[in-house]
Amino acid sequence: MTDNRAFWRDAAVLLIDHQVGTMSWVKSIPFEEMKRNALMLAKTARILRLPVVLTSSMEDHAQGPLLSELAEILPQQFQSRIQRAGIVNAMFDDQFAAAVKATGRRTLIVAGVTNDVCTVYPVLTLLEAGYEVLVVADAGGSPGKTADDLSLDRMQRAGATLLGTNQLLAGLAGDWSTPEGVQIVEVIGQALQA
Repeated sequence: MTDNRAFWRDAAVLLIDHQVGTMSWVKSIPFEEMKRNALMLAKTARILRLPVVLTSSMEDHAQGPLLSELAEILPQQFQSRIQRAGIVNAMFDDQFAAAVKATGRRTLIVAGVTNDVCTVYPVLTLLEAGYEVLVVADAGGSPGKTADDLSLDRMQRAGATLLGTNQLLAGLAGDWSTPEGVQIVEVIGQALQA
């Protein structure tokens, strides 16, 4: 039996391209559901004090800025986000790759927009580099269901573990009665009642 408390101590969170323009292209999941899940993940990372790396691509173009709520939830990480100049595979950006390595964590929780482009390529690269990768499938999405299904299947076949947001948050909490567990339950409850 896995001790989830030990699990999260070795995890870092990578939030890739949760930008308002890019998110508007997603049709495999409703925008508000995807946004809610990404923000719940960010809040849980803050509660558990997990390292978080934020990245964006070409914010001054059609992709648009990162979700403004991320600046409120993770102000330091938002300020130091890696702003890529259009590199599709974030792991091919030297600054992003260095930030991932600097977390010192071997388990990476990844959510990105879109799954079929901005998530799949760095996940494959991370798996090849020997990381354990958990993909939060519903904190991202793709322009179509087929594209999303194919990219999730490709990541899973390569060795990634696919999870939904609620499943991941429950696993990270491990015990709802701990101080962190109580806070995570509040995050989930507030998000699902909104």
